[in-house]
Amino acid sequence: MGNRGMEDLIPLVNRLQDAFSSIGQSCNLDLPQIAVVGGQSAGKSSVLENFVGKDFLPRGSGIVTRRPLVLQLINANAEWAEFLHLKGKKFTEFDEVRQEIEAETDRVTGANKGISPVPINLRVYSPHVLNLTLIDLPGITKVPVGDQPADIEQQIRDMIMQFICRESCLILAVTPANTDLANSDALKLAKDVDPQGMRTIGVITKLDLMDEGTDARDVLENKLLPLRRGYIGVVNRSQKDIEGKKDIKAALAAERKFFLSHPSYRHLADSMGTPYLQKALNQQLTNHIRDTLPAFRSKLQSQVLALDKEAEEYRHFRPDDPSRKTKALLQMVQQFSVDFEKRIEGSGDQVDTVELSGGAKINRIFHERFPFELVKVDDKEMRREISYAIKNIHGIRTGLFTPDMAFEAIVKKQVVKLKEPCIKCIDLVIQELINTVRQCANKLATFPMLREETERIVTSHIRDRESRAKDQILLLIDVQLAYINTNHEDFIGFANQKYIINVIRKGWLTINNISIMKGGAKEYWFVLTAESLSWFKDDEEKEKKYMLPLDNLKVRDVEKSFMSSKHMFAIFNTEQRNVFKDNRFLELACNTQEEVDSWRASLLRAGVYPEKSSVESESSGTTENFSMDPQLERKVETIRNLVDSYMAIVNKCIRDLMPKTIMHLMINNVKDFINAELLAQLYSAGDQNALMDESQEQVQRRDEVLRTHHALKEALAIIGDISTTTISTPLPPPVDSSWLQAGQGGGRR
Repeated sequence: MGNRGMEDLIPLVNRLQDAFSSIGQSCNLDLPQIAVVGGQSAGKSSVLENFVGKDFLPRGSGIVTRRPLVLQLINANAEWAEFLHLKGKKFTEFDEVRQEIEAETDRVTGANKGISPVPINLRVYSPHVLNLTLIDLPGITKVPVGDQPADIEQQIRDMIMQFICRESCLILAVTPANTDLANSDALKLAKDVDPQGMRTIGVITKLDLMDEGTDARDVLENKLLPLRRGYIGVVNRSQKDIEGKKDIKAALAAERKFFLSHPSYRHLADSMGTPYLQKALNQQLTNHIRDTLPAFRSKLQSQVLALDKEAEEYRHFRPDDPSRKTKALLQMVQQFSVDFEKRIEGSGDQVDTVELSGGAKINRIFHERFPFELVKVDDKEMRREISYAIKNIHGIRTGLFTPDMAFEAIVKKQVVKLKEPCIKCIDLVIQELINTVRQCANKLATFPMLREETERIVTSHIRDRESRAKDQILLLIDVQLAYINTNHEDFIGFANQKYIINVIRKGWLTINNISIMKGGAKEYWFVLTAESLSWFKDDEEKEKKYMLPLDNLKVRDVEKSFMSSKHMFAIFNTEQRNVFKDNRFLELACNTQEEVDSWRASLLRAGVYPEKSSVESESSGTTENFSMDPQLERKVETIRNLVDSYMAIVNKCIRDLMPKTIMHLMINNVKDFINAELLAQLYSAGDQNALMDESQEQVQRRDEVLRTHHALKEALAIIGDISTTTISTPLPPPVDSSWLQAGQGGGRR
């Protein structure tokens, strides 16, 4: 004999779970747990057994349930039981289940009435049950016996609270009819965790054992000591019945006869008894399932909407239709062309927020990377080349004038050096174009052959244009080499030498040997040119303090003073003249020795050399870089400035023409090719049918979409069936349960 109400729910839940399984999702109904709470020998285990419809729990007097029993009911095709502590061992006889529960209880708690909070986990598989969790808890006791600890009552209360405090737990508060209901520990515990009485059902047992002349009619009618969900009376089998092997079916018939024949309960017979308790609990499960349906329905409907359009397209899809393949090819090529255009020209949709790509990256190459590569010049290397060029042009003679042939030779060498950054710029643009083609081709993944062929054709065209663009850029460089136009309006030229200020270095220096009367050491802004050393009040260079010609000047070392943290050097006149006003030398200070060395090197470039004693100590690199001839150094500085002026004109021209050339010969050409030629090239590449063969992934995707769409529709229909074939019972109105706090009133009448 099973639980009929539960068996009616099983097909509905199974259908719902099957529908969700077919779309690869879990139907997490999360049905409530049902915990049975009450005093010792109140009949808790009997109530639980009647709910399951199986005879498997230990019985006896005193405290029989000494560990929580967590009973998981699992819907299955066959009927058996399994313990968590005996995994893999199947029990098909429920008498053996009872014996194992008793043995496992004694193993942990001992045989002398001890208790333990460690639960026994039992799973019962059956076609007659729902996936539910039932909990049989030890009975509440106040007086310890046997091996029980002194705080037995508190330990059992804590154990019970651990389970019933969960919001998803229905509480069956079991109280015998022959005890004082107002002092029911089960109801008080339930009240603590469920003050509104939303999930508590009162169960009155042992109605057949009440004293003659008394009954529980007012309690069962919910008039005396009311609960929100009321009370249900049950009559369980007696210990004698159990020992006499009276089965549950016969016990239920006897219970029915008791209620129909008892004068106080006859009018309540249809709302009393184990079947009605089962019905009440099953209705709670139905309510719970119905409460979860709106969320399921909403979730399924949103998934159906998301798949509707795609499923409609696939429903009438014929993979081998030639007209469909032709149409798809045209659409794909057109989409590829649009995507490429958007990535190059820029677009508001599908914006990459992680990194630069397409047109934005090419723009950066044009206007940041390429100009930077152009102006990278090794100044020391150039000065050495100019010096050698001047000497080689003069040959054995010492020239009086700066030769313009040296200027032309150096300019041509610098122009040739532009080839490398120009070629590098084209390579970077090519790389980005190929990346862009690859990204656009990702949308053709449905047709692997089409994607591969499109990438091959467009990349081949880009490589073809690459050689054309490089030839054109090298031609631009050769054009610059063909004629050095010294009459260009922006070129400073030899004729304008008197207007040239060959600034070699600028920076802050401290003059140390100004008299204390005038304020002592002071910091000024110094400007060193090929002709003079000037200093200003500040770096705006508006208020010039002094200009010192460089003729006959030399540099000497000055020992660092223990009073000063600065590093020093001095400038003096070799003809014993005053350098500055009344001073024979100008003592200058920097913050670091590196700055001193740097200023000495700059002065060397301007023709101001160290004293003879310190020349020998100069590094070989310095003597190699700079001539000891002041006249030659000035010629080098002049040509260097002229080269800088002319190369600025060339760089400006190349910087302007490079993007224009690449845009015309490559980028715009590739866009035109994709628009006008790609489709024709694809047609001439081979078999169009093979080209438009779908990938295996796309075939699977189409089948998956159609199957999922159908399953979702079916799940929605099942939810509709459950909604129409089941009803929710409203929660009863609140009642005054203040009697539980006050602990007033009597139980028996």
